[in-house]
Amino acid sequence: MSKLPTIAEMKELLKHIQTLDDPRWPDIQADARKGVQSAIQSWHKNYQKELALREHQEKMLVFENALRAKGRRFIAGIDEVGRGPLAGPVVAAAVILPDEMPYLPINDSKQLSAKKREHLFQEIMAIADVGIGVISQEVVDQVNIYEATKLAMMQAIANLSIEPDSLLIDAMKLPLPVEQQAIIKGDALSYSIAAASIIAKVYRDRLMTEYANEYPGYGFENNAGYGTKEHLLGLEKYGVTAIHRKTFEPIKSMVRNEKDKKC
Repeated sequence: MSKLPTIAEMKELLKHIQTLDDPRWPDIQADARKGVQSAIQSWHKNYQKELALREHQEKMLVFENALRAKGRRFIAGIDEVGRGPLAGPVVAAAVILPDEMPYLPINDSKQLSAKKREHLFQEIMAIADVGIGVISQEVVDQVNIYEATKLAMMQAIANLSIEPDSLLIDAMKLPLPVEQQAIIKGDALSYSIAAASIIAKVYRDRLMTEYANEYPGYGFENNAGYGTKEHLLGLEKYGVTAIHRKTFEPIKSMVRNEKDKKC
């Protein structure tokens, strides 16, 4: 009579089971030991998560797959972060994902925790061609935020190491001689745009954390330059800094009032 595998051995075996039609399943499920049954339940839970992740990925690759069916190879997803803040640059990212994508829980960066964004940032940087564009607050004030956003996106595309043959852009068209689609809420509908949103968000958050060290008292490490209560209180107490957008309210009025006082 053959020796019954230990529970540890059964758990190790389950790590190598990929599908429900694996021929080893009947023997595994027949093992009534509590430890094995608990391991089986954990396997099923993880399997369902994996299926949901694959289904999510397939839904978000609809635009990319349609372009690949037309022969496009280098599809860049493009998104920006930082149109609304009172301080700091606007940052854009362009991401060309590989044809064979691992299953990653990529989603609109706003739907992810900071910890998950950081993890996915590393994963995306390791497998994709990534370009980043940073347009300063000075340029934002000179040309307006809409034009600055376009500049950041074009800079990100220019910083790719591969020239894209098609662009998927979150709700914007760019003056470039490249096939492109502007997708409303693209960061929630396209895998490539969602990946770009993660890269741009993490990159900008890191910049704003650095600025928090240079300009303490505004909470940039927490608010990324958005007009939170902490930020507005900092403005009242310490005034306008070099990285504030002078054409954005209430900064614009504060700068004007300071000029009026001097006059």
